[in-house]
Amino acid sequence: MKNILSLIALFSISLLFAQQKKQVRAATVGFLNVENLWDTVRSADYIDGTKDISNPAFHRSVPLDSVKYLEVTEKDYKGPWNDQSLIGKKVVRIQGGSEEFTPKSGKNYDYKIYKQKLQNESKVISEMGRAYTNTAPVVVGMIEVENRQVMEDIVKEPSLAKYDYGVIHYNSYDYRGIDVGFIYQKRRFTPSKSWKKEVKIFGSEGNREYTRDIVVLTGFLDNEKVAFFLNHWPSRRGGEAASLPKRNAAAAILKQQMDSVKALDPSTKMFAMGDFNDDPISPSLKNYLKAVGNPKDLSETAPYLNLMYPLYKNGVASLAYQDSPNLFDQIIVSSNLYSPNKEVRKDYTVFKAEIYAPAYLVTKEGNYKGYPFRSWSGDQFTGGYSDHFPAFVVLQKDPTP
Repeated sequence: MKNILSLIALFSISLLFAQQKKQVRAATVGFLNVENLWDTVRSADYIDGTKDISNPAFHRSVPLDSVKYLEVTEKDYKGPWNDQSLIGKKVVRIQGGSEEFTPKSGKNYDYKIYKQKLQNESKVISEMGRAYTNTAPVVVGMIEVENRQVMEDIVKEPSLAKYDYGVIHYNSYDYRGIDVGFIYQKRRFTPSKSWKKEVKIFGSEGNREYTRDIVVLTGFLDNEKVAFFLNHWPSRRGGEAASLPKRNAAAAILKQQMDSVKALDPSTKMFAMGDFNDDPISPSLKNYLKAVGNPKDLSETAPYLNLMYPLYKNGVASLAYQDSPNLFDQIIVSSNLYSPNKEVRKDYTVFKAEIYAPAYLVTKEGNYKGYPFRSWSGDQFTGGYSDHFPAFVVLQKDPTP
């Protein structure tokens, strides 16, 4: 009888440990470039400077056909395009890229193609990190979105609708009219504050060039204080070296924003994500952001860890341009998300970071075999997904006793 009771006790303890192991809390934070997710309507930015800057009505995207019904105080505004300069004014700015994505364009961009784009991108989002968490990501950063409406449309797709995603989006003054934004599962992430930070860059002749803002989102992920910083840095148009100062400028702004959040509350767990148009070893990320690749190099003066650095050193790429592989799509975290002791995980720490490249996201033949399966080949819609592979990080912590 004693032996039987001992066996029962051992079985119960084993079962308890197994149950506890199953209860490990996990969350995926992801990022993807959706490669020109536009609706089919030609649009303009309408800035109503009589509204509060924090009010989405201050700067919103409107169909071009509706502009004639709006009040405009300066029909041919020549001043700088930024929120502060436009206070008190009502002006319209045509989106440079929206005409390209309409049924009358060379792309024949109709509702059928738009719907396929939504289905494609929502499928990718729903599957990022699923192998580790058995669910969709809790927070996702998206770049190359035209406006808030396309983000509202994507979270209504069947593969995402059941997760009840909310949307954080701000219009930028990007010359093409593309923005960045977040979606988040409302039941697991509670936003507390969000804002956009302008990135001021200048061309070789000193003229202002308009690019995407950095969008910051703070809140609570499963009751832990977090902050997300979404980036789409200036491209390498004109050459890597010539354009590098623009990305250095973006890096300095990102660092200032991250340092400010950290100064307010050092316990905040931070995630900087995006298409940086630079590799993990580039000066913008190493020297200006001070993002290190090895946890041993973390310090007070270099408090940010680039999770993509080991992947980059192992030859992993998120895109290829002119047969040159690059890892531009990255996730960088604050040092408090790294724990060398994997046995102690009372709060969320990094479990794994990946560039997500399942077979269906990879071009299978032709000159671009092995590249991301992009949506467009010139003006021809391919049925593909994006010219970049997505990135994600899986977080884990032990269950509360």
